[in-house]
Amino acid sequence: MKLVHRLDGPDDAPLVVLGPSLGTTSALWDPQLPALVRHWRVLRYELPGHGGAPVPDGPFGVADLADAVIGLLDRAGAARAAVAGVSLGGAVAMTAALRAPERVASLALLCTSPRFGEPGPWRERAALVRREGVERVATSAPSRWFTPEFPPAAAEPFVAMNRTAAPDGYAACCDALAGHDLTGRLDRITAPTLVVAGAQDLPTPPRGHADVLAEHIPDSVLTVVDHAAHLANAEQPGAVTDALLHHLHRTWKGTAE
Repeated sequence: MKLVHRLDGPDDAPLVVLGPSLGTTSALWDPQLPALVRHWRVLRYELPGHGGAPVPDGPFGVADLADAVIGLLDRAGAARAAVAGVSLGGAVAMTAALRAPERVASLALLCTSPRFGEPGPWRERAALVRREGVERVATSAPSRWFTPEFPPAAAEPFVAMNRTAAPDGYAACCDALAGHDLTGRLDRITAPTLVVAGAQDLPTPPRGHADVLAEHIPDSVLTVVDHAAHLANAEQPGAVTDALLHHLHRTWKGTAE
C-alpha cells in the first residue's frame, strides 16, 4: 500500500509526519502547519479514499497503514521522524512506533485510543456507508467532532471533507478501526510521547482512552484541552499547537542521519 502525501517546509529540516482522523483529509492539520514548517519538514498523508486518494483493492488494517507510513519515511529519505496523528491517525502513529521503533523518534497522539470500543458498531457503520454512502455520517459528524459551542460555519469545512470521502475507503477505514487493539502492548512504545485529549471528546474521552495511553506508555505526557471535543486541533488550534511545539522542541530536533 502506498499513501498519497504532500511535503511542506525546508528540505533539510527534521521530518514530522501528520495523520488525519477518519472522515477528514490532511487539511485537518492546516491550523498547525504554519508553526510547524518554521522548524520541521512536514509530511501529511491521506487515508485511503480520503482527499482524492485511491481505495485499495482489498481490506487493510491499522498495521498496514502503519507500514505504509514507514514506507513514506523511505520515500522522503528520512531515517527517523516524529509521527503524530488524530484518532485513526493516532492509532496508525502508535502502531508504527511499535512496528518500527528505530524509525519513530517522537510521538504525538491526539484524541485517540489503544482500542476504539467494540468492533460491532464499526462494522455496522462500514455496512451503512457501503449501502447508503457517506451523507448520513457526514451530517452527524459535528456532534461527534466538536462541542455544541463550536460555530456551524467553522465546522462546515471539516464536514465537507467527510462528504468527499469515497464510501468504500471510509468503510474500509471503519473496518480497520474495528480490528485495532493495542491493549497490553503500550508499554513497549519507546518513543517520547505527547498525549492530547479534548476535555469534551465523546468518541475518545480522556477517561478510559487518553489516560490509558498516558498511564501505560513509559515516556509520556498528557495534556487535556478544555472546550474541545474529538477534533481538538481544529477546535482549539492555539492550545494544541503550543503543546505540539513544546513536545517537538523537547524531543525531535533531528539529526543529520
